[in-house]
Amino acid sequence: MKYELAATPDEVAGVCIPRTALAALAVENVCAVLDPVLVGHAHRVFVFAALAALSERHACDAEILYVSAMYANMGLSPAYAHSSSRYEVDSADAARVLLAGVSPRVAEDVWRAIALHTTPGIPEHVSPLARLLARAAGTDLVGANYDAYTCAEHAAILAAYPRGATFSEDVIRAIGSGVAHRPQTTSGTWSADILARLDPDYCRLNYCGLILGSRWTQPDNNFFSHSRRHKS
Repeated sequence: MKYELAATPDEVAGVCIPRTALAALAVENVCAVLDPVLVGHAHRVFVFAALAALSERHACDAEILYVSAMYANMGLSPAYAHSSSRYEVDSADAARVLLAGVSPRVAEDVWRAIALHTTPGIPEHVSPLARLLARAAGTDLVGANYDAYTCAEHAAILAAYPRGATFSEDVIRAIGSGVAHRPQTTSGTWSADILARLDPDYCRLNYCGLILGSRWTQPDNNFFSHSRRHKS
């Protein structure tokens, strides 16, 4: 089932929804390929991020913020069913293609913001766009900074873009579906927890195991053979 694009409002919680040609193309593209639960999530992320920018008195480009929110999960679409990259990187690459006609500096800012939006502790040190996108994604997914928004703002956002009674289960399923074929890319990310929940055969990488089992801990037969030959 596709997301009902015609039902999207022009203003939510005092935030104007961008209607530029670029914004329209971005939302049209994601609505065509992404699970509806991810499209609704993207819209809420935009509004949460825009409200955060207003509260910080940060002048952000609404169109660029909107594109970033729309494309943050594009890498979970069926178009990347054979990708071996992190889905966040696929999403960032897709946004860069969409933004081919804008300033390279802006396009790179969007790329970094999307690529890092699920990496805790980094986005806030990269750029205002990266900070806003990561913060808003956390708000919608896990309720981070929930109390930074008023009850009226919560109500307006949910009225425009309902989460639905099964949002939590549905978004876990949608993300899991997008990364199931590339489990090796989820190490150290939230997606690893999703696969651990959904796939009983998933075995996450253990960093200590990688260190303890690295080639540096194994005898290098070639090295020792070379050393013996050199001494003789």
